Amino acid sequence: METKQLGNTGVTISAIGLGGMPMSLSSRPPETQAIETIHRALDLGVTLIDTADSYCKDESDKHHNERLIHQALQQYQGDASNVVVATKGGLMRPGGSWTRNGNPDHLRETIQISFEAFGGEKPIDLWQYHAPDPNYTIEESLTPAKEAVAAGTIRYVGVSNFSVEQIKRARDVVDIVSVQNQYNPWQRQPETDGVLEYCEREGLTFLPWSPLGGSRRVASLPDIPAIAQLAKAKGVSVYAIVLAWLRAKSPYIVPIPGASKVSSIEDSVKSTQLQLSSEEVGQIDRATS
Repeated sequence: METKQLGNTGVTISAIGLGGMPMSLSSRPPETQAIETIHRALDLGVTLIDTADSYCKDESDKHHNERLIHQALQQYQGDASNVVVATKGGLMRPGGSWTRNGNPDHLRETIQISFEAFGGEKPIDLWQYHAPDPNYTIEESLTPAKEAVAAGTIRYVGVSNFSVEQIKRARDVVDIVSVQNQYNPWQRQPETDGVLEYCEREGLTFLPWSPLGGSRRVASLPDIPAIAQLAKAKGVSVYAIVLAWLRAKSPYIVPIPGASKVSSIEDSVKSTQLQLSSEEVGQIDRATS
């Protein structure tokens, strides 16, 4: 498995990650299947797993995915010492909906619960502020993360759903190593809002969430001729083509496709063996612009 560096930390991560969200929503698979999927990802060389305190059914189920991932790592028969688990805090799940909560007191509490969900013995590898809450300043909301780094509860900090200006403000509070924004064939804003360019210039890892378009759009990928034709020509799935397209966009991009079954992560990993030419990347660009 090809590896990348996480920001400027010197820590290496796999060139593709595993997104844990599908394993913990209301449509979650059986726990044994989820754990099998995580183990298969590790067997294939995946060393980055992305989760969040809000990957759950609702508020009564908070931190489900974090605990699931910790359980899977504890049960893994191989060496998981180099696995980096990235989590997030700052979203709530009242009644299964998604709302923002950047209250510093809440973030202090949820960071501690996340720390305990992962066993409470070593720092959270990467904690990311899930989305800025307009009710609180960036400075207020990231102060708990700064405190947690100093206390040894968090090792590295990232941000999610941030603009360039917001990233700059965040970096005035605490060192930021990664940015997680939406990026896929339908949502190409990082190419035009300056975030991807900023990450490249500053050496920040860019983690595109929903890289395949999410559950509502992923099924329509075969309907994009340029993607379907490339998939057929290379003998791979349309999903592998899209992940390879994202990776070709920048050496700082590490896609984190979600998976809840073994076949899904196996297919995603195949994308790391694909090298799209600039002409092929351009074909997809034109077809999805």
